[in-house]
Amino acid sequence: MKHAVLFCLILLIIFQTDCERSEHGTGKQRRRIHQRRLRKSSSLHHRANKQLGNQQTAAAAEATLPITNSDYSVEENLESLLSPLGVESSYNVLPGKKGHCFVKGMIMYNNAVWSPEPCITCLCSNGRVLCDETVCHPKTCPYTIKPEGECCPICSDAVSYSLLSGRTLNDKTEFSGDSSEQREFTNMLHKQVKPPQMEMDQVVIKEALQSKEEEEDIKEHMEHKKETSVPTTLHSDEERVEGKLRPEEERRSARQPLYHGRGEEEDDDEESEGEREKEEEDAIRGDVFRMSPRLMPGTPRGRPRLPGSCALSYKTISCIHAAFTQIPPITAPEVTSLELAGNSIISIPDEAFNGLPNLERLDLSRNNITSSGIGPKAFKVLKKLMRLNMDGNNLVHIPSELPSTLEELKINDNNLQAIDEESLSDLNQLVTLELEGNNLSEINVNPLAFKSLKSLSYLRLGKNKFRIIPQGLPASIEELYLENNQIEEITEICFNHTRKINMIVLRYNKIEENRIAPLAWINQENLESIDLSYNKLYHVPSYLPKSLLHLVLIGNQIERIPGYVFGHMEPGLEYLYLSFNRLSDDGVNLVSFYGAYHSLRELFLDHNDLKSIPPGIQEMKALHFLRLNNNKIRNILPEQICNVEEDEDSALEHLHLENNYIKTREISSYAFSCIRLYSSIVLKPQKIK
Repeated sequence: MKHAVLFCLILLIIFQTDCERSEHGTGKQRRRIHQRRLRKSSSLHHRANKQLGNQQTAAAAEATLPITNSDYSVEENLESLLSPLGVESSYNVLPGKKGHCFVKGMIMYNNAVWSPEPCITCLCSNGRVLCDETVCHPKTCPYTIKPEGECCPICSDAVSYSLLSGRTLNDKTEFSGDSSEQREFTNMLHKQVKPPQMEMDQVVIKEALQSKEEEEDIKEHMEHKKETSVPTTLHSDEERVEGKLRPEEERRSARQPLYHGRGEEEDDDEESEGEREKEEEDAIRGDVFRMSPRLMPGTPRGRPRLPGSCALSYKTISCIHAAFTQIPPITAPEVTSLELAGNSIISIPDEAFNGLPNLERLDLSRNNITSSGIGPKAFKVLKKLMRLNMDGNNLVHIPSELPSTLEELKINDNNLQAIDEESLSDLNQLVTLELEGNNLSEINVNPLAFKSLKSLSYLRLGKNKFRIIPQGLPASIEELYLENNQIEEITEICFNHTRKINMIVLRYNKIEENRIAPLAWINQENLESIDLSYNKLYHVPSYLPKSLLHLVLIGNQIERIPGYVFGHMEPGLEYLYLSFNRLSDDGVNLVSFYGAYHSLRELFLDHNDLKSIPPGIQEMKALHFLRLNNNKIRNILPEQICNVEEDEDSALEHLHLENNYIKTREISSYAFSCIRLYSSIVLKPQKIK
């Protein structure tokens, strides 16, 4: 009989080893096939983009060019081209933050590394998100287990498996955190080999361990058992079924905590059943802040007990749309991210986060939190907090005593009434500040409010009530968003101290070209992008920054492009968007684009009143994308787009001429002779007289 059992064990070991090797080989092959499919699909996607006439294809041809985020992008290209006539597009064409990635509502800075899921690591590399999954080396041992929080399994045997799981092998209750495969494997082991009825100490001494780590674990367990003098016995399935366990052992097994930390003390004998049940009930109630002693800081590490509507994923606790009215009391020192968005929380007491001292990210958006409901020391315990999101609450002022470690603060869509000098005084590491959708203006924002923000580079103040550019902007600012305000003028002193500013968004304001001071931004050396869409401009503004690359003037009443308005720019304007204006043939001449002929890559003149192709198009040697659709153009002469005297191919990859009055049959065969791919020319449909 003994030989038969030994033979079965050997066969089981060989079978397990072969399975792991084949799974590893299959995994490698699957990854290679997946990567080939990705490359193939990206190649096909790229070809499709060229045929759809996407402006992004041209912009992405060279890595040194800024990437634009247009409504004519890859994902929305067909939808925008097939939209009803005369419907204005939002034309969000300014580039994003240079080198930064946008992931699930969060901005990841260049070279940032994070783990969205267990065993997956992502890197932000120049605007691209690169993710890699941890590859585990195959194990040759007969039994493996996957410890909590680890990516790869480790070698183990039946005894150490029971020790690490905190249960006996014969316990039919589910192992916490174990997979169904592990449970099936354990059950199969029970059927083949019945463990002898002896003390755990004797079993450990006789069993051969697979690694030094497991030896240390067993020694610690044995020492702990000697100190507590509580024997642990392995029992067979038959004994448990037949009821041979002693009553005190049954009670001890039933009282055993679901999760064990290493070296946890047995204090159950000191508590009554009633007290223990009350503590466990308090630990999961959403409106009580008293915590069980086992969940208080200082207890051994283990899987935290969570309310039923919360989930734990690696180091993130998610309680989204859980109908909480208070912050749930959770003790989990290992957790770094807490999501409480979409609840009905109205207050944050001082002790709310005592059990989460290592939080780095906290999402409290879309609740009913009021300023009066936040305790003065509510955030004081969070010494490592870097990102705080309080969008969509009822705050009237910025919470006090925020952690100085904050790098990102979002308080959009609240009811902020003022920002004084002390509101942001301790946040010298803050990089991103978003305060959109509040009641802020130059009257209630102190000019010294941003003084201490030495690291701030990204500031959003849209959807407020500013009539001028806010004063006292930090010198470190790189991107400024002031859309949907009531700004009427741009004075000479607005950007005196912001020498690093790279992008300014002023969409949907009330700015006229004669209210822009000549020295407002002309000497800026790093200002590359300006969005003045949907203002009150009648001419393209003069005195634009020398360093400007992107200029967005969509949805104004522009009738004319003054001569030499781009002549002073170096290295030269690359992207000019004038869609949905009132440009006519009289408002555009040969000198209108002077200074940009060598640099323009994208020119949008659609939805205007042009009756012919503007002069100078054939001189734009770098032009990749030209929009002239939805005008009143009637004919196309051979020399208007292509220079007949030159044999060089044009750089044009996308040309839109649809929805004009062009008779396509009358177009000269030489009109598009310089364009390499006729598929990039869109001529249909045309309007009927």
